[in-house]
Formats: sequence, structure tokens, C-alpha cells
Amino acid sequence: MSDGALVAIHNRKITATVVLNKPLPLNCVDQGYQYICNLIGFFGLNIYISLVSADETNPKTEEAKVGYPTYLENSNLKPLLEDSSFTVEFDWNEDFGTPGAILVRNIHTTEIYLKTITLEDVPGRGRITFICNSWVYNVEKYPKDRVFFANKTYLPNQMPKLFRKYREEELKILRGNGKGKLKEWDRVYDYAVYNDLGNPDAGPQYKRQTLGGSAEFPYPRRGRTGRPPTKSDFLADAFKAFPQNIRPFLEFKAGDREFTSFNEVLRLYDAPFCTLIINEKLQQPFRYPLPQVIKYDKEAWKTDEEFAREMLAGVNPVLIRRLEEFPPKSKLDPAIYGNQNSLIRRKHIKDNLDGYAIEQALTENKLFILDHHDPLMPYLRRINTTTTKTYASRTLLFLKDDGTLKPLAIELSYPHPEADIYGCVSEVYTPTEDGVEGSIWELAKAYVAVNDSGYHQLISHWLNTHAVIEPFVIATHRQLSVVHPIHKLLQPHFRDTMYINALARQILINAGGVLEKTVYPSKYAMEMSAVVYKGWNFLEEALPVDLKKRGIAIEDKESPNGLSLMIKDYPYAVDGLKIWFAIEEWVKNYCSFYYETNAMVQQGKELQAWWKELREEGHGDLKDEPWWPKMQTLQDLIHSCTIIIWVASPLHAAVNFAQYPYAGYLPNRPTISRRFMPQEGSPEYDKLKSNPENVFLSIITSMKSTLIGVSLIEILSKHSADEVYLGDRRDPDLWTTDAKPLKDFNDFGNKLRQIEGKIIQMNNDNTLKNRCGPVNVPFTQFVRSSKPGLTGMGIPNSVSI
Repeated sequence: MSDGALVAIHNRKITATVVLNKPLPLNCVDQGYQYICNLIGFFGLNIYISLVSADETNPKTEEAKVGYPTYLENSNLKPLLEDSSFTVEFDWNEDFGTPGAILVRNIHTTEIYLKTITLEDVPGRGRITFICNSWVYNVEKYPKDRVFFANKTYLPNQMPKLFRKYREEELKILRGNGKGKLKEWDRVYDYAVYNDLGNPDAGPQYKRQTLGGSAEFPYPRRGRTGRPPTKSDFLADAFKAFPQNIRPFLEFKAGDREFTSFNEVLRLYDAPFCTLIINEKLQQPFRYPLPQVIKYDKEAWKTDEEFAREMLAGVNPVLIRRLEEFPPKSKLDPAIYGNQNSLIRRKHIKDNLDGYAIEQALTENKLFILDHHDPLMPYLRRINTTTTKTYASRTLLFLKDDGTLKPLAIELSYPHPEADIYGCVSEVYTPTEDGVEGSIWELAKAYVAVNDSGYHQLISHWLNTHAVIEPFVIATHRQLSVVHPIHKLLQPHFRDTMYINALARQILINAGGVLEKTVYPSKYAMEMSAVVYKGWNFLEEALPVDLKKRGIAIEDKESPNGLSLMIKDYPYAVDGLKIWFAIEEWVKNYCSFYYETNAMVQQGKELQAWWKELREEGHGDLKDEPWWPKMQTLQDLIHSCTIIIWVASPLHAAVNFAQYPYAGYLPNRPTISRRFMPQEGSPEYDKLKSNPENVFLSIITSMKSTLIGVSLIEILSKHSADEVYLGDRRDPDLWTTDAKPLKDFNDFGNKLRQIEGKIIQMNNDNTLKNRCGPVNVPFTQFVRSSKPGLTGMGIPNSVSI
């Protein structure tokens, strides 16, 4: 705060309330934290705050008037364990004009988290609030004092002229210079490729491919930034506890015990688990919560109906598609992979079509497929050189008159032993309940579940939500001012995303990390996701487009919102479309308030820079794809923002929070297969006659991987106590001063609450058999709100876990 820029202001006092949060990093230890609190209490906070005028200039500098600083007094200090409020007073008179910004200087050595500053009863102007939500470090860490704007919303050309310099300087600081190693206090959002997954110094087995920056392995850019946004101790405590909880399991040796029966697996949930494993490293008794999939009925997960229903309402309900030709054909290049077309034939399914001929079933939209063949086959030979032994799968299903699906056939394939050019070797399995054949059918479904679990974790969950949304977070902070309407619209949907992704790179998706230990692609997992990213299309992330692409929906002018579903009782689609169109209506109302014409979109300096950078840098490996919106019309803006919010909020909720309810019981969602299908004449095949459970458990996920995986998804499926859900904001009445957007947002929240009630009503309708299924687990992924903990419901605003 340069003395030459300060203006003495007298006559009146303005009272202000300053709200701070716990001032230390989330991983602080309690004793160290208490020590710092004592220091602060003794020496004072030494935080200086000055008002900046929005409409009056300093005659000496011809810049905005800056008032003399006030500071937080020692006598007002409380222990900063939660939000703490402080009262300060500013000198003010009419000549100073309207305070539109504040400058903050932290003289103390300890950083503080500044939430809000509220000026009470400014004469003629009422209350003025500054939403800060930011760490403020010691003044020596910054080239200039921190600036925070009042909660008004401005397009760049509407910004008060005196503040345009501050606005531009803030964005310049956030963009950085692209050089040097960033420290935690650096407020820089920058791009980087995924070159941090491997650790070759630890040995050649930890070397991993760099993802991003090449045509062979394209990838969304990750960010490198300073301090993450604050959150309660939930994330830090959870991930700090996670390695401690699983360390004994990570130290298991190959000779350690395996599950031998389903009853033994069930003991994970009904008895302290340390009594089950003879291992001195497990010193504290514990047990896992009972997953919903086995809460009502311990056997219902095995049924064919439940196996098929989870493709519509389970943890990965985003892949099933309508079968358009029979037999199914591969899109893999035959010059490289030979003949990869399906070997499923009429003889396999014709007697199980409830009287329909195959052609009739195709024409009347009765046949569907879960296809894990093409994405997996190019990597399968390499994957099977690891401890994984698995297949690429195709599952054909029939839509019954009661709206449920039944599996018709499962095809399991592996690369030809001699070379890829010779195609694949395939075996087709059909439903049966009795004897060894019935056990073989159960194993065929398990191999499909292994495929689906890995694809879910790598693609549906990590790539298609966490990874693809991060470039939007970075570009928004770099190119859109905090007072820009689109920044204000999207900011709640970016909370903690970069933080959680950084944690994932450290312990989950890194070489030798938890993901490689618990899903079938093993060390090829992330590389495989890069190959899938080649086919990613931003516009196809829109739910209506996705459903039409998969043949699940068709355009129908007579239907609500112009779409008709081929599977009427498809909970993910039915509920998702309600949420999608509610978001779209809110975004349309909001964007139309600030952008009245297409020309305003085209001429938006920050907006155009944002979209250009997002396309060319954030998703730069796909920058030349023709499907990118041009951002030349209001509709481009509305549709793009709707997709961004959909991906960050409802889509992520749909594929994340049902993990523990369904996959917490690993036999239902195994993530690894360790042996191939038992062949007739082998000891394993003979053992199927006497002990099929033992053979099943010896093939799927091991005890060690089960314990690691269940520990992980228990954390990932939990809501924190301070979670903010779709239709709510941390600052619901303060994020803007514009009345219409505030009203529209309130209407949006009310609409979501109505949808929540409708979902609960449908879940209680016994004629909708896919809503709960044989396991009696209602579809609640799109129930908007939730209590903390494991609930299987709730739509948080952002990818924050």
C-alpha cells in the first residue's frame, strides 16, 4: 500500500465484519497448530485492510482512491478452529465514494484463510460484501497486496474504469510466467502434461508413459498450482488415514490367506476383521459398513436380472447401448488386429427371445449390448503378461415386456496366441442355472464385471469426469476474472477438483499406486485411458447427445423435452434428463441476463480468450477436432456451460457415490481376474462340481486387493459434512448483487428439490422394476442432497472426491 496512493478519509466510521477460517494447511498436526494459535494470540494477527473506491480518484495519482489501512485487533481474536469473526472499523466520508474493492496485507508469518469481509451500513449504499475464499500469505510472498472485489458482476467492458487495472493485474498474476517451480503460496494456474505418474529412479518397473503432448498418447492437461482451496479436514484426514488403514494389507505376502467362501467374505462386515486374518500387523479390530447390495438379500446380486439391471442403475450406468446389427462387428483395424467380429450366432440366442425373431427384436429395439471388446483388445496381450488373466467381453441383452433386461449371451475373447493379425479366440456362454454349466455362467458374468469395473474406474470415472474437467478449472481461473459472470457461474463446480486430482496422482493413479494394484489393466491402466481419450468428444458429454449416440433415445416432438427412451425404465436416463434440463434452463436464464446478443459473446475479450485457451491448451491434443463449439453465439455459451456443469456435478455423482453400495461387496463387482476360465478336464473344472465358491473366489480379486479396493471406495463414496450440493452455494445470497440471477438460482434449487421428490416417488413404484431390483437398492444417484457419510445419494457441485 504505497503511501502516495493513500487518501485520508474522516468524519464517519464504517463497521466491517471479517471472517477467517482455520489458518493452517490441512495436514497440520494438532500440537503444531495449537502452538501457532498461541503465537497469534500473543503477537496479534497483523493483517491490514484498506478500502478502494470504485468511483473516486486520488488527484495525485489519478488512480482509485485507497483509504488508510485498518487492522485486526488482538482483543478480538478467538481460537481459529472454525470460522471466526472479527470486527473492524474504517474511516469513510462521502468524498471517498463507493468502496468497490479491498487491499489486504498479511504481516504475520502465518498464512490465514480469508472468507469474507462485509461492510455494514455504508451510507447511501447499504451492505457491501467481499467474497474472498482465499489463503493470504505473508506480504513478502507477493509482489503486490492482495485485492478482492465487491460481489458485483461485470463483463470486462462494464467494469468500473478505476478497477480495470486491478482486474487485468489479477489475471496476469494467476497466469504466471510459465517458469520455475511453484511454491504453495504462488497463485498460479498453469498447464502440464502427465509426466509425474512414473518413478523410474525407484526401478524400471515404475517407469510410465508421459500422457499428453503426443498423437500416440493424448491427454487433458493437468494443472500445477499453489495452495489448494480450503476444505474441511475431511479430505486430508481421509487420505491421511487411508495409507495407515491399508498398510497392513499392502504388506501381505503372496502366501497370505485367500477367501474360500462367500460367508468368509461376509465376515468383513459383521465381525472385527482382525479376527479373520492371522497377521500381527492388524492390531486394531475393525469392520466395513455393510454394502447396500447385500443388506436386503445376501444372494440377490447373483441373479441375471440384477446383473443386467446394474447396467441401467448401478455404479456404471453410462455404457449400455442398443444393438443395431447382428452379429456385432468390431471397429478395430483388421490390418492390425485381424478379424475381431463377434462369434455370437443365432443358435446362441434364438430360443431366449420370448417369441421374437432376431430381425424383429432388432427392429423393435429389443436388443442391447454392453461392449468391452474394442477398448480392451489392443492392450489385452500385454495385460495378460501381468498377474491379470482376463478377456475382452461382449454381453447381449434382451428387453422384456416388463421393462427389465435379461442377458442372452456373453462372449469372452483373447488375442490369437500367434499374433494380433490372426484376430481373436472367442468363446460364447449362455445362461444356465444348473451344475457346472451354471457355475461357468456365473464366472462369465464375473469376467464381464471385471471389464466393467476397470472401465468404470479408469474411463467413466477418472478420465470422463476428473481428468477432462481439470483444464476447464485452469482456463477459467487464468482467463475469466472472478467478477466475470461465467466465472461466477462455474466456480462452485470447480471446488477442490485440482486438489483431489493432485492427491490422486500421488497415491491412486501413479506407478505402483492403489489403482494399479486393484484394477485389471495394472501398469497399463493410465496408458489405456489415453488411447480411449482419442475418441472423447466434448459435445457428446451432453446427456441427450450421449443417449442418442448409444441408441437409447430418439428425437420425439411429442415427448417431454423432445426425447423418447428405448428403455422406458432406465433410471440413469430418466432421472438424468430431468437434472440435465433443469441445469440447462438455469444456465440459459443466467447467460441471457448478461449476454443479450450473439455479438456480445463474439466481442467478449475474456470469454473468447477463455475458450481459445481451453481448446488449444487445456485439451490441446484434440484442438483440431471439428466438433468444438465456435463460441460465436449465445447458444454456444449456454450449451457449453451446461455440459461443463453436467460433467462436474451430476455425471461425477452418478459414477462415484454408488461405488460402495454396489462394489463394497467385491464378488458383485470384482476388479481383477487372476486365472482364465476353467476348461473341461482341468482340476479347476472338476472342483467346480464340489466347491464352486472356492473356484470363483480363487479367480477374482484376491483378499489383499479386496481389502485395498474396499478401503479406497469406502473413502471415495463418502460425503463430507461441509459438502455443497447442486442448487446450493456456500454464499447463496452473496455471490452476486443482481436480483434476477439470484431469483433464477433459487428457482433452480427449488426445481431440483421437486425432482428429488419425484425420484423418491418413482423408487416406491413397484411397476418400475429397475428402480430397486432384486437387491432392493433404490436408484438414488440423482437425489440432490445427502447426509454426510456413505449414503449412495447426493449431487455435489464439483468433483471434490
